[in-house]
Amino acid sequence: MRWTPGGRSSNLEDRRGGGGMGLPGGIGGMGIGGIAILVLFAVITKQNPLDLLGAAGAGGGGAVAEAPINDPAEEQQVLFVSSVLDSAQATWHRKLGDRYHDAKLVLFRDRVQSACGSAQAASGPFYCPGDEKVYIDLGFFGELRERFGAPGDFAQAYVLAHEIGHHVQRVLGTEADVRAAQRQNPGSANALSVSLELQADCYAGVWANAAAKAGQIEPGDMEEGIGAAAAVGDDRIQRESQGTVHPESWTHGSSAQRVEWFRRGASSGDPAACDTFRQ
Repeated sequence: MRWTPGGRSSNLEDRRGGGGMGLPGGIGGMGIGGIAILVLFAVITKQNPLDLLGAAGAGGGGAVAEAPINDPAEEQQVLFVSSVLDSAQATWHRKLGDRYHDAKLVLFRDRVQSACGSAQAASGPFYCPGDEKVYIDLGFFGELRERFGAPGDFAQAYVLAHEIGHHVQRVLGTEADVRAAQRQNPGSANALSVSLELQADCYAGVWANAAAKAGQIEPGDMEEGIGAAAAVGDDRIQRESQGTVHPESWTHGSSAQRVEWFRRGASSGDPAACDTFRQ
């Protein structure tokens, strides 16, 4: 994928230090380790640690702001996801106009606290509608390459664009409508979840279409995106983990479905082509 390294996105939150977890025994959302570091800092600077703890908890949201992590081994990856994030959100600003507002991207390591609860890296990237943030542990991209057999930078871009697709659903009210329908008819919960996920795949394709028109797509990129969509299909994951496939338990759709809807978005560039609930 063609991209020009720039600075970090203004919509990026770097929590790779782990301070946003809010571990038991923490104060003001700060974990025990964070408190120990803060007290040590107070000793060095000869400040009252209670004053510093008060300042740390002043935000009231439980997450602790940290200085960006400058890990040379990951910084290029940070700049890449920043570029994709800004590109995807610029696309949706053009498509939706004033209706669209930016999501935030939270980078974390191992585990994180969100408005949707706590999560571990093993659960993979996710979007939380409660705080309108996408959460990604950069280590997932290595897993995407090694475990799921989906290498390439555009495979990684597809993952982020898919999660931004969930934010689009939040902005348009689709996510709220689906959750209400799931509560009213629990028997349809899985089928509705599949439609929601496939639409996010289609929205990722809409961004890919815009990226292609902007000259950001290189030969092989679309194939990387398609490979990533196929790699995370419910049928493939079930077959590899259980040896059997159970369509009634799917929540994201089959490999073929995910590829189909990504392609629809990529070929049309039109969000209206992404009505997975009626087709």
